[in-house]
Amino acid sequence: MDNWPARVHVAVLAAALGFFLFAVLLSPDPGFAGTRPILAAAPLSSLAVAVSAPAESSLPWPGTLVFSVGVVLAGLVNAVPIGRLTRRIGSTPARG
Repeated sequence: MDNWPARVHVAVLAAALGFFLFAVLLSPDPGFAGTRPILAAAPLSSLAVAVSAPAESSLPWPGTLVFSVGVVLAGLVNAVPIGRLTRRIGSTPARG
């Protein structure tokens, strides 16, 4: 995450996850709040959804915790290729 596109990706993910946590923990009706972090960390966030589904129990927080950690890890893994691609595009020598 040593360049701006990767940092922007992580910032968007943090904002989406913050909205999700606010909606789930403090709002009476979270609705579809989980779609924002899923879309921000796609395609690896589908694994976070699959892993957090069995964690749902009578308590609401284990599923939320597992989902949040999974989305954060998926977003960080996605930031690596974004950073590498940005460096590769930026270091292309000029032809002429």
